[in-house]
Amino acid sequence: MSQTITTLQNDTVDQVCQRHLARTAGVTEQVMALNAHLASLPPVLPQGVLITLPDVPAQAVKPLVQLWE
Repeated sequence: MSQTITTLQNDTVDQVCQRHLARTAGVTEQVMALNAHLASLPPVLPQGVLITLPDVPAQAVKPLVQLWE
């Protein structure tokens, strides 16, 4: 189920995606498509803007590679 969040001061769409969805790749476009009102706002969003986030599957965790021990 999609969720609706409220922006914080100086948020951008990318920051919101990273904070709430743990990624930006592939989801920023979905957020923009779900929230047509964002196109009329500046890149740094005002505080208190409601944004609907898409349902996205959990990202697979890649194993950590260490070059040195």
